[in-house]
Amino acid sequence: MFRGASAINLDSKGRIAIPTRYRAEIIEQNAGQMVCTVDIRQPCLLLYPLKEWELVEQKLSALANFDLTHRSLQRVMLGYATECELDSAGRILISGPLRLHAKLEKSLMLVGQLNKFEIWSDAEWHAQIEQDMALGASGQFALSEELKMLSL
Repeated sequence: MFRGASAINLDSKGRIAIPTRYRAEIIEQNAGQMVCTVDIRQPCLLLYPLKEWELVEQKLSALANFDLTHRSLQRVMLGYATECELDSAGRILISGPLRLHAKLEKSLMLVGQLNKFEIWSDAEWHAQIEQDMALGASGQFALSEELKMLSL
């Protein structure tokens, strides 16, 4: 499981180093194989261990592609999906189109979301967190029934 936010850097070749604390799990459970794709709602990337991505692929392939919304989701998420493999230094290569989508430059945030990571530009991440915190503080945060029952 992936938790926490880590400041990382994108090198001149488009690679990021996965923090050491996550590498063993990725290597042991997925042979170092990951898949990176775009987030359709946010200017960030989603980085899945291969086994988790295969579950997402099954769900996407089960959608009827005659439905235009389903087809759009499949086109974007599957179309941008790029296989990545941890190299001997624990790095993965982020493709140019993915870097463009998420506006990635040198300073990034790698954010654990339990079964996957989000990859954000540092500026976009801080803007999003500020927006999320302001929404929570405003009291206008719409709670679903599941959230109303959640005890933290």
